[in-house]
Amino acid sequence: MRVTPQKARLVLDLIKGRRAEEARNTLLFTKKRVAATVGKLLQSAIDNANFLSTEKGIDVDLDNLYVKRAVANDAPRMKRIRPAPQGRAFRYVRRLSHLEIVLAERNRNGAGEGVATVVGGEEKPAKKAAPRTKAKAKAPAKKKAVGKKAAKK
Repeated sequence: MRVTPQKARLVLDLIKGRRAEEARNTLLFTKKRVAATVGKLLQSAIDNANFLSTEKGIDVDLDNLYVKRAVANDAPRMKRIRPAPQGRAFRYVRRLSHLEIVLAERNRNGAGEGVATVVGGEEKPAKKAAPRTKAKAKAPAKKKAVGKKAAKK
């Protein structure tokens, strides 16, 4: 995408963690130029999930999809030259960004902690947390001995 990653992150931060439908509505009413492209990307991810559920036989409930991860990384930069006064030339950089959106399905029981299915990423289902053991308390730090300053000669 031909937009700086910083500008794209402003829009992507608006939709992180939201339900897919809510994220689409948010993007429709966002006034940033990049919001239209992010909306197309989100719609493509939703369509990919729909394809998985209908054609591939993977059980994906489209109503439980949410935006698990949305990132904008740097792409290769385009270096350009702008004419400057007195026959000189100034260089400037056009920044590009790689956009990535990962959709996941919340648990059907509504807890939302674990992830049943991930669409558009290579992430694995969430595992149950192992029981924690109590950590031993640390011993208090020893005080340093205060020495006298050497007298000046």
